Amino acid sequence: MQGVGASTSMRVGTLTDERTVTLSEQMVTVGKLVKPFGVRGQARVLSLTDVPNRFENLKEVTLESPTGQTLVTTVTDVHSDGRSYLLRFGAFSTPEEVGTYSGAWLKIPRTEVPPAPDGHHYQFELIGLSVRDESGHVLGTLEEVMTLPHQHVFVVRGPDKEYLLPALRKWITSVDPAGGVMIVKPSVEWVGHDAV
Repeated sequence: MQGVGASTSMRVGTLTDERTVTLSEQMVTVGKLVKPFGVRGQARVLSLTDVPNRFENLKEVTLESPTGQTLVTTVTDVHSDGRSYLLRFGAFSTPEEVGTYSGAWLKIPRTEVPPAPDGHHYQFELIGLSVRDESGHVLGTLEEVMTLPHQHVFVVRGPDKEYLLPALRKWITSVDPAGGVMIVKPSVEWVGHDAV
């Protein structure tokens, strides 16, 4: 899993645009179908994960189109092409068929995502956490993880204010995805020039 910044950083995997949804079970987005490739129904897919061999090991995915239409299909062939992949799906045999799913999210069951190492978290585990300071004051909900050149920043939105929390261990006391809570140092300590 990709780390961020120095060793004092929180480590966040780059399942970048994980939109956790419930179809028949909890799903996690691992890629985006960009466009058809070639004449035999291959698709260019952008990886949204840094789990090693994620695409090479795929057997079946759920495609969710921008219109909300879903399709469960087998993955029959995978080739790496730099940052993107060329995938062949059992459901498609022509570029026109692939084109109907351009922009679709590739999703897998949450149960197929390997557990993050201790002290590491996937973004989809963090999005939606209630963020509180050590005194119990609720700051808001962690709604986004921004990836900046040197570190990740958590966007925490409260009823009256938005916080940009550097994803550094020195500001985060604990993370409990199962309990739905992240505890942080008081905001006066991490807001300002000395925060990063």
